[in-house]
Amino acid sequence: MMRFKAKVAHKFAESPLLELRLPAWRSRLMALLILFSFVVLIGRAFYLQILDTDFLQEKGESRYRRDIEITASRGRIADRYGDVLAISTPMRSIWAVPPAVQLSAEQTRQLAALLETDAQALTRKLTTDKPFVFLRRQIPPPVAAQVAALKLPGIGQDQEYRRFYPTGEMTAHMVGFTGVDDKGLEGAELAFHGKLLGTPGSRSVIKDRRGQIVEEDVGAIKPPQDGEDINLALDSKVQYLVYSQLKQAIADSKAKAGGAVVLDARTGEILALANWPTYNPNNRTNLSGAQLRNRAFTDTFEPGSTLKPFTIALAMETGKVRFDTPINCAPGFLRIGPATISDTHRYGVLSVAEVIQKSSNVGASKIAAMLPAQAMWEMFEGVGFGQVPGLGFPGAVSGRLRPWKTWRPIEQATMSFGHGISVSLIQLARAYTVFARDGDLVPLSLTRVASARSRGEQVFSPQTAREVRAMLEMAVRPGGTAPRAQIPGYRVAGKTGTARKLEGGRYSTKKYVASFVGFAPASDPRLVVAVMIDEPRGKYYGGEVAAPVFAAVMAGTLRTLGIAPDAPLEVAQSGKPATKDRL
Repeated sequence: MMRFKAKVAHKFAESPLLELRLPAWRSRLMALLILFSFVVLIGRAFYLQILDTDFLQEKGESRYRRDIEITASRGRIADRYGDVLAISTPMRSIWAVPPAVQLSAEQTRQLAALLETDAQALTRKLTTDKPFVFLRRQIPPPVAAQVAALKLPGIGQDQEYRRFYPTGEMTAHMVGFTGVDDKGLEGAELAFHGKLLGTPGSRSVIKDRRGQIVEEDVGAIKPPQDGEDINLALDSKVQYLVYSQLKQAIADSKAKAGGAVVLDARTGEILALANWPTYNPNNRTNLSGAQLRNRAFTDTFEPGSTLKPFTIALAMETGKVRFDTPINCAPGFLRIGPATISDTHRYGVLSVAEVIQKSSNVGASKIAAMLPAQAMWEMFEGVGFGQVPGLGFPGAVSGRLRPWKTWRPIEQATMSFGHGISVSLIQLARAYTVFARDGDLVPLSLTRVASARSRGEQVFSPQTAREVRAMLEMAVRPGGTAPRAQIPGYRVAGKTGTARKLEGGRYSTKKYVASFVGFAPASDPRLVVAVMIDEPRGKYYGGEVAAPVFAAVMAGTLRTLGIAPDAPLEVAQSGKPATKDRL
């Protein structure tokens, strides 16, 4: 019989490992460490909750408190007399937090109707994965109040501003416009954006988890600082006159486009500036294309014969010719190499003054041949050609004035009567201030100038400027190229320009730019007016197309500003040329 030895079971408490005894210092160390940890935790809790509560307060407030920006009102733009040209009106923007939006079909239809949008399009916006979306920007406050009355979860609104332009398309190119975010995009809105913008403020509110404000103004409020108001040099009455006359002239001549500028010859202020085509800045749906171009600043053209006075002024300044120096213009054309320069009529011997009066290309070319190319180039640069006007106006261009070292004799000749060089209308108007003043070029200004007369940079001597002024008076009298620029009761001085347009590197035989620049009263010039008509149909000479616009604009402006006549009616119409004793 086999015997089995019974196994003896060992209890857990009898494990040999438990019989090991740890040193007493280790247990004490562990106890001290645990005790120290509790002390640190208690100290940290005391510090955060009693001594320094900012940290926990900040973390707690971040769960429910929000700082909302308070939009600053953009500064107003006004004319020189304070008449408003651009002002901000309070509007509301409606936004949504899509994860928190829970709308019924009926609520969606109601909201879509108020926002003037399609219910399906609205649903797509509300079901997007984005954490925040705008549903509609710049809606009237009464409509926003109706949206708020619906008390829709996840739908909120903020105040913003929309720009309104009371004068509409009349001043569009000068004032410009802003985008939906109130940033200047064109004109003075862009040029003075930094001053107009202002500084936004802020306020603290409590929001629930759905983004709804449950308590307003729970913290300090930082008030917004509204933008600075800007007073342009613009005169609204003169601007309307220029705009209406230019618009009518474009329609009458069936032209492609045009522009007109009125300057104060004493201060350099831009009193009016208009272009056609134009646009309505209050209607933002189709703000694009050629209508936005401020052609007076951004478009260049060959000025034609309006440049002849500058060439002759330089020749007089350097002693090459005098007022009555004879220039042989027979037989009506001039060959320079393979090229031929022609006059519209066959003249014989003309005085220098008559070269301006009759607008002889041959005479101007012969006078230019007496001058060094470098001297002509420096003179053109001195009156502002080839340089961006220092106005800070967006899109202003420098035009084209090639370096004198590259000029060939034919090019120097054609530049003397305004071909081979391109300028903007604002450059041309400013350049003529050297003749309207005593030979100094005045800086232009978009805003009002405090002084009664600005100081300019001397280009020609006062005597030269006065003699050229007398020649320009002859040009608008019978026998000159622009008798239609005359104004009864006022002595007027100016010059016509007619230039063929370049197309594909060649001059077109069908497309022209007609221009006229002049000033009045000629005895003491106060105003400079420049007019440009692009691609007139039928009549295309500057004296036929642009000069009548000048006369209408200048006459109306002189009367609007109360500038006294300087000639009897019969003197203005007599056709008697100015003499040197009247300089």
